[in-house]
Amino acid sequence: MVQIIGWVGLALLLGAWIPQTWETIKNGRTAVNLLFVILYVVSSATLTFYAILQSDAVFAVLNGLLTFGSGINLYYKIWPRNEKNSTRVQKS
Repeated sequence: MVQIIGWVGLALLLGAWIPQTWETIKNGRTAVNLLFVILYVVSSATLTFYAILQSDAVFAVLNGLLTFGSGINLYYKIWPRNEKNSTRVQKS
């Protein structure tokens, strides 16, 4: 039962992150503070490693996915996509 609660919490937290990450990818940029994103990537990666060492699957998966998602935000914060560099075809 405790494991189920953990997996439900994981799903809910990821459910909150997915729309934001999708919006970042779609827009090719994020307004999130750079220092916040860097700290989030480093801290969630560290927590992933810790959870793996503790053999805690719920937190290893959760923090691994959050590291990936915040890594996407970091990528677009450092290298935002602008319209000149966009590969999308513009309609006239």
